[in-house]
Amino acid sequence: MSLRDIVILGCSSQQPTRKRNHGAYLFRWNEQGLLFDPGEGTQRQFIFAEVAPTVVSHIFVSHFHGDHCLGLGSMLMRLNLDKVKHPIHCFYPASGKKNFDALRYGCIYHENIHVVEHPVKEPGFVYKDDKFLVEATFLEHGIDNIGWRVTEHDKLKFDKAKLHEKKIKGLDVKKLEHDKKITIDGQEIYIDEVSWIEKGKSIAVVIDTRYCENAIQIAKGANVLLTESTYLDSHKELARKYLHMTAKEAATLAKKAEVKKLILTHFSARYRDLSLFEEEAKEIFPNTFVADDFKRFTF
Repeated sequence: MSLRDIVILGCSSQQPTRKRNHGAYLFRWNEQGLLFDPGEGTQRQFIFAEVAPTVVSHIFVSHFHGDHCLGLGSMLMRLNLDKVKHPIHCFYPASGKKNFDALRYGCIYHENIHVVEHPVKEPGFVYKDDKFLVEATFLEHGIDNIGWRVTEHDKLKFDKAKLHEKKIKGLDVKKLEHDKKITIDGQEIYIDEVSWIEKGKSIAVVIDTRYCENAIQIAKGANVLLTESTYLDSHKELARKYLHMTAKEAATLAKKAEVKKLILTHFSARYRDLSLFEEEAKEIFPNTFVADDFKRFTF
């Protein structure tokens, strides 16, 4: 199995702190690098995380507030400097096309990378390749802001013991996979007799929104939900005012969506002790973890 982890490159909200950079989140999954909301300084955070930026193959920008996109231009220039050969797929709200262009072309450089833009106008499935299916929904934050869900395709898995029992080996396995049946020693064997389907895993990323039904739906049943938790419940009036969530609301979202793991992030600079977020959320959703710069999670 290929590496599957989440590298937190930053977990602060609009104002970074001495210990927390603007947000940025890298999912390394199925030999791809999915980078979400690269805030200011993301390129440098890769260095401290000891991760090569060249792993990035897909970039997702939820919206064009600065703490979610100011690192986009420098990341594209870094990938350009490294002369990556694979396409860089960029997803963002279509209404922010001028902002995307301003970030992409804000400096003079000779572009030699292949950037594939995916401006999202409508909710629903927005992308599919041989590894992933990407779904988008619009959240509630005062401007166009997208919550993402990425799902890997279901996989056919063979039962080695049953293959051995049926005397299927070597190239016969490939033949069975292609033809869906095979004849061994005069016996016809169908593929479902020696295999099963492993359901593809899903991750959901919900950053910058008030608690809303769309956030619940995009996260439904996800293996991992990475979500904003800007405030503690003691400052819920600020969450209401600025269209953000508290740790308690994020945990309620995870519970209603029936996700398997919850990771909280996007913390207001007013807080130093992030364990308070975890404590508050765990009262509602026990399998909760708190992001911090350079922390890694497996899934």
